[in-house]
Amino acid sequence: MSKTNVGILQCGHSAEYVIERHGNYDAWFHTLFADETDLSFTNWAVVDMEFPESVRDADAWLLTGSPFGAYEDHAFIPPLEQFIRDIASAKIPMLGICFGHQIIAQALGGRVEKFQGGWKLGRQDYQIEGFGSASLNAWHQDQVLDAPEGAEVIAQAEGCAIAGLRMDDHVLTLQPHPEISNPLLSDLITARRGTGSYRDEDMDRAQSDTALPVDSLTVSQWMAHFLRGTV
Repeated sequence: MSKTNVGILQCGHSAEYVIERHGNYDAWFHTLFADETDLSFTNWAVVDMEFPESVRDADAWLLTGSPFGAYEDHAFIPPLEQFIRDIASAKIPMLGICFGHQIIAQALGGRVEKFQGGWKLGRQDYQIEGFGSASLNAWHQDQVLDAPEGAEVIAQAEGCAIAGLRMDDHVLTLQPHPEISNPLLSDLITARRGTGSYRDEDMDRAQSDTALPVDSLTVSQWMAHFLRGTV
């Protein structure tokens, strides 16, 4: 059986506490897509300036989350934006999650800013066109506030008007994290609690909600179809 090789563009590093238990950002997607045996993965740590030579080095591309802001001054962001534009021009399937959603939008002409409404942590309810209702874990304060020209907004949630985008059937992005399971989320909370960035009540609610199910598996199946080019 021919496999679809997905190039993971790793845009950040997680906390050591989390890496020891769940691996880094790229490993979370290996776990998420574990049942999709016709997908294979090659990782490039673009956050460390490790870039593919060509957009043709993979059959599809996946951009991960990151602790960084798309609008911040980091060496990897300008070449990553150009690589995104090259992928889009070549019409190769490209999936962006959280920071990946934001940097794709920014690279293609949208606007990303720190959301004045604060952090979205833990389980959130989304309406996703082409999929339906989904409860997924989130971890972000930045948001896409203006979509790129020609992009269709396909996902919304309370306090997040642009939670997903589709462009020309070759670009798909989501603000939430299907790859963050409840056990992973719990360890993220442990790693980041008390750092001064998050309100205790938000962390407490997110921790409490890890007792509730999320729809990561079914959303991963939907995303896998996109990566194969069958959606």
